[in-house]
Amino acid sequence: MSRRSPAIPSPRVDIDVHAPGQNPDDPSTVAALLAGLPEWFGLPDANAAYAAAATTMTALVARTTAEDVAGVVLLDQHFPASAEIHLMAVARPWHRQGIGRALLTATEEYARRLGACLLTVKTLGPSDPDTHYAATRAFYQATGFIQVEEFDTLWPGTPCLLLAKPLR
Repeated sequence: MSRRSPAIPSPRVDIDVHAPGQNPDDPSTVAALLAGLPEWFGLPDANAAYAAAATTMTALVARTTAEDVAGVVLLDQHFPASAEIHLMAVARPWHRQGIGRALLTATEEYARRLGACLLTVKTLGPSDPDTHYAATRAFYQATGFIQVEEFDTLWPGTPCLLLAKPLR
């Protein structure tokens, strides 16, 4: 069953929430979205794993009024009090148009309904100078996430930054 988020800050998109495995199109939606963002998602094996995760995690899909996919979040809940953004991607034409914030707002509302009081996300750490991920980190920090710790062993050879945001 797909549900519309009750409060979307951007009137330009609708965000549908799909329970794990609920929408058979989610893996192909994720794969197509990531293919258009090689600066962030340029590893074929990782992209395939993200697409596969769309069958086991909650997917929040932002669609334009023309039904084009503008962005997606895959949400995982490891423990009752916390939820993790496993993947967040916004289609290039929709960058800096409020879609990321709309997806994040819908994700936070959904996580609260699940009982989570903490939302986390992992991304490329600041010890890597990649400018695209610097923008990603800036986005998360501008929306209330705080840097918790950078790990150099979680993703071998790649620094991983854990960010968290209280939901209550």
